[in-house]
Amino acid sequence: MLLAGSMLGAAAGQLAPAKAQGRQISIVRDTEIEQLLREYSAPIFRAAGVNASQTDIVLIQDRTFNAFVANGRRIFMNVGVLMEADTPNEVIGVIAHETGHIAGGHLARLRQEMSSAQIFAAIGMLAGAGAVVGAARSGDRVGNAGLGAAGVFGGGAEMARRSLLAYQRSEEQAADRAAVRFLDATGQSSRGMLRTFERFAESAMFSSRSIDPYQISHPLPTERIAQLKTLAEASPHYGSRDNPALQARHNLARAKLFGFIDRFEGIGRRYPAHDQSVAARYARAIAAHRSGKMQQALGGIDGLLREQPGNPYFHELRGQVLLESGRAQAAVEPLRRAARAVPISGLIRGMLGQALLASGSPTALDEAIRELSYAAQREKELADPHRHLATAYARKGNIGMAELSAAQAAFLSGDLVSAQTQATRAIQKLPAGSPGKLRAEDIVNYRPPRT
Repeated sequence: MLLAGSMLGAAAGQLAPAKAQGRQISIVRDTEIEQLLREYSAPIFRAAGVNASQTDIVLIQDRTFNAFVANGRRIFMNVGVLMEADTPNEVIGVIAHETGHIAGGHLARLRQEMSSAQIFAAIGMLAGAGAVVGAARSGDRVGNAGLGAAGVFGGGAEMARRSLLAYQRSEEQAADRAAVRFLDATGQSSRGMLRTFERFAESAMFSSRSIDPYQISHPLPTERIAQLKTLAEASPHYGSRDNPALQARHNLARAKLFGFIDRFEGIGRRYPAHDQSVAARYARAIAAHRSGKMQQALGGIDGLLREQPGNPYFHELRGQVLLESGRAQAAVEPLRRAARAVPISGLIRGMLGQALLASGSPTALDEAIRELSYAAQREKELADPHRHLATAYARKGNIGMAELSAAQAAFLSGDLVSAQTQATRAIQKLPAGSPGKLRAEDIVNYRPPRT
C-alpha cells in the first residue's frame, strides 16, 4: 500500500495535503519500501553507533534527488532518490552521508554556529553604527553617511552569513568522509555515493561557471567529487557489487513508486509492454489500477503471484486493488495473507481491518477492531486507523470508545476543537480509571505549545 499524506511537524496525516513550515510537505508510507530502507540503513547505523530504533527514514513525495537530517534523528529522503538511483548502493551512500551528519552531531552544532553568527552580525552592526557616527561627526568627509550605513550594517550580516556557509561546507565534507568510513566498515562500496555526486555535478544547477564558492552551503561539486573519488578508490571494497536479490527488491521498490506516482506516459516509456521483467509488470499493474482498469490490474498481479506466491507485497497490492474497487469481502483473504507474512506492519493490518469493516459482516467486527487497534498502536501518527475504529465501535454499540476513537482521529488530523468535543463526550461514557477515559482526559486537557 502506497499511502501519501501531509506532514504537520513530524506527524503523518491524511491524503489531503496540509501546510508545514510554510509549504506543502507530503510524506509517503509503504511497508515494502520502508522495510527495504531499514535493511539498507541497519549496517550503516551500527557502524556509526547510531541507535536504529530511534532513527527514522521518512519519505517525502518529491521527485528531486535530495535528502536531509532534521531533529537530529530523522533522515528525510525524497522519493526521487529511490526513483533515480539505479542500484541499492547509491541509496545506501545517501543514507551513509546523512548518518555522518547524525553521528557528528552536526545539527546541534549548526544551531550553535547560527547563534554565534547572529552575535557576530550584531557586533558588526554595532561597529558599523560607530563608524556611521564617526563619519557624521567628521562632516562626512569620507563619504555619504546615509549610504555608508547600509553598506556597513550589511557588511556585518554578510560576514556572518559567509562564516555560517563556510561552517556548513566543512560539515558536508566531514559527512562525506564519515560516510566512506561507514561503508568501508560494512564492506560496501563508495561507488554509489560517488555516482550520486557526479549526478549533481552533471545537473544544470551546477553547470554555470559563475558560482561564487563562498556563497553556497556545500563544497563545489568538482572539488567534492575529486576528494571523494580519492577516498572511494582507496577502499578495498570499491569494486564490491550489490547482492542480486537486494537489487531485485530495489527494482520492485522503484517500480512501485513509478507506478503510483509517475505520469502514465512516463510509466509507459520506462516500462514498455515488451519489458516482461517482474519490476515492469509490477509498475504496469499499479498503473492499471490507478487508471481504473481493475481486471487488467488483477491479471497482472495474479501473474506476479504465480511466479512469487510468497511475496507478501503482491498479496497486499491485490487486496488494495479489490478494496479500492469496492470488493471489500474479496480483499480480506489476500490482505490476511500479507498480514500473516508481515505481522508487524501496522499499515497492512490497518488495511485488513478496513476491509473487514467494509465487508459489512457483523461477525467480522471483532477482528476488524483487533487489526485496527494494532494499526493505531503501531502507527501512532496516523489518523486513519482511529477513524475506522470509530465506525467499528459504533456498529458494536460501544459509543464511548467510538467517540474516543473519533477524538483521536481529529487530534492527529490537527482539529483540536473537534478532538476535545468528542473526548468530552467520551469521558461521560467510559468507565472511571479505564485506559480509554485517561486518553480522553489527556486530549481534553491538552494545550498547544506557544509559538
